[in-house]
Amino acid sequence: MTPTAPARPGAARGGMVRVVAASLVGTTVEWYDFFLYASAAALVFNTRFFPAGDPLAGTLMAFVTYAIGFAARPLGGIVLGHFGDRAGRKKLLVVSLLTMGGATFAMGLLPTYTTIGVAAPVLLTLLRLVQGFALGGEWGGAVLLACEHGGSGRRRFWAAWPQAGGPAGNLLSTAVLALLAALQPEQDFRSWGWRIPFLLSGLLVLLGLWIRTTVPESPVFLQARAEPPPRLPAVEVVRGRRREVLVAMGVRFGENVSYYVLTSFLLVYVTTHLELPRSTALNTVLIGSVVHFATIPVWGALSDRAGRRPVTLIGSVGMGIWVFAFFALLDSRSFPVITVSLTVGLLLHGAMCGPQAAFLSEMFDTRVRYTGASMGFQLSSVFAGALAPIVAVGLLRASGSATPVAVYVCLAAVVTAVTVALAPETRGRDLTRREEALGRSAGVGATGPRRVQP
Repeated sequence: MTPTAPARPGAARGGMVRVVAASLVGTTVEWYDFFLYASAAALVFNTRFFPAGDPLAGTLMAFVTYAIGFAARPLGGIVLGHFGDRAGRKKLLVVSLLTMGGATFAMGLLPTYTTIGVAAPVLLTLLRLVQGFALGGEWGGAVLLACEHGGSGRRRFWAAWPQAGGPAGNLLSTAVLALLAALQPEQDFRSWGWRIPFLLSGLLVLLGLWIRTTVPESPVFLQARAEPPPRLPAVEVVRGRRREVLVAMGVRFGENVSYYVLTSFLLVYVTTHLELPRSTALNTVLIGSVVHFATIPVWGALSDRAGRRPVTLIGSVGMGIWVFAFFALLDSRSFPVITVSLTVGLLLHGAMCGPQAAFLSEMFDTRVRYTGASMGFQLSSVFAGALAPIVAVGLLRASGSATPVAVYVCLAAVVTAVTVALAPETRGRDLTRREEALGRSAGVGATGPRRVQP
């Protein structure tokens, strides 16, 4: 129902904390589910669902199904974004959370290859597709709920918290796996222990739903409902916002490639190539993820002062340089050195990740913001995060060295750096402003974004 009076953008501090908590907790649960698969693909699925003589070959097959989840993310972004732009952000966030949680819980009940043969990897792949579809609509709704409740002055700081749900989910999934690795013998973990983190997802989903149902709808969205919603938001984006979608993809490319190489591929490199214990790899990611989670909002707050572009450039340029030192330090086989190497890498990644939610959201009008931001974000994931572990494992198998992998990450970082250098600054854009004609507005175009006057 259209409100009789426009809702005021922004929220009181107490209400804003509640909104951010709802976005962060739900996003953490969704990313926990998604990253749990990535960790299991590196540590367990290669033998339980894709048995092969060569450990790296089995891992490669497991990562192929992992990548399939990314293929479903743009579809989820378009479908859930369509209804999010028409019906509201909050409702679709509940749908995405239930869908993701159900698929992950079902993975914990799946029979393995030795029990039902080829049906096991087929069912696993189908559930991975469901995961990808759900996550495709999750990101856009979560960050928009925070962005559209927050005022322009601290928008990036508030939006950084749901963005931090990624490392928080990775931290949580890695912590559970690390705990099991410490308490269970290797044989028990591979036999049945790996199922426990997947089944725990059911409890996490209930927690996320309880928090999400207590927050109000986005006031910016309610204000935009004074006009009829777009019939087909995706069509409007394709017709008038192609450039912004491409910019969003470029901004995300280096961030996405580097993250999955730093975390998912690291598990493979440390356990298979360096032949170090599984606990070493998991504890390294665990410590690095704690620092990563804590510093993403700091980068977000900095981008509210300095701008989205300078902070993102710090991360992309730094990552392109650091990745070569990263692999050299991994080869030391020293746990403290490996941990420092990953932590520095995740700090630089945070500079790309921190401003991203506001950067992408500010490129699109309210009426198509959910769809437009989700399309740019998720389409890039198909070409970046989905392929990153596969490309990295393939390069390692072919060369026996991590140097080609470092070059690959460096080139991805260059793509982001060049895109950001050419893109206009969006900091301070008024999210409530209605753009008269898509593709001809002052939002993100040749003349740059319109700024809010203090």
